[in-house]
Amino acid sequence: MPEVKRLVRDVHNKMVAGVCSGLAKYLNIDPTVIRVIYVFLTLFSLFVGVLFYLILWLIIPEEEQPLFP
Repeated sequence: MPEVKRLVRDVHNKMVAGVCSGLAKYLNIDPTVIRVIYVFLTLFSLFVGVLFYLILWLIIPEEEQPLFP
């Protein structure tokens, strides 16, 4: 059975909360692309992106880490 893709916050490649890197991992693209798009959208939408980021931070679960690496 194929593994199901889940949208989770990335704990290894995060800048603030891992929302952008988790979204990039889910979409299979470079996290820098998502971060640049996010910055431009936030600047040109009168900082609505900040509220959106905070909501996603609360909604998207954090990536589960193995107990023994």
